[in-house]
Amino acid sequence: MASWWVSKTRQAVRHLRANVPATERARLVSWLRPAELVLFDRMHVADRRHGLDVVKTLRAAGETDDDVLLAGLLHDAGKGDTGLVTRVIHSLSQRYGDWIAGAARAWPWTRDGMARLLAHAELSAALAREAGCSERTVELIRWQDEPHDPVAGERLRLADEAN
Repeated sequence: MASWWVSKTRQAVRHLRANVPATERARLVSWLRPAELVLFDRMHVADRRHGLDVVKTLRAAGETDDDVLLAGLLHDAGKGDTGLVTRVIHSLSQRYGDWIAGAARAWPWTRDGMARLLAHAELSAALAREAGCSERTVELIRWQDEPHDPVAGERLRLADEAN
């Protein structure tokens, strides 16, 4: 239990300090298609930073599959501009029960963000499809929490959890 709190505290700090230096973003130009880059740029800075970190973890583990790497980069695109408080409430709900999210949806200032977080995998997959990503990338994103691809999907899930 303590390790969960440590992990979530680390995530909160990373969320608040997140940045993507221009040099790091510039490297994406040679890798992403224009619509994919637009999708990346529209993501919350914390989700962009997280996606880059997931890609770094995947590459460090030897991953070279472009579909997996792109899924790692864009898997949280559907979260949108969801604030830290809403993200904390969502994490607490995942850990301690859906009743927390249900109560939070009663507050107008958290309602939209909670809905996005609950559906972010599907929303992210739809955005990736709109950006022209391959169907495999879309499916890896859609099933990021419960991989249907036992190899590539599991690598993505583990890299996501590590960051």
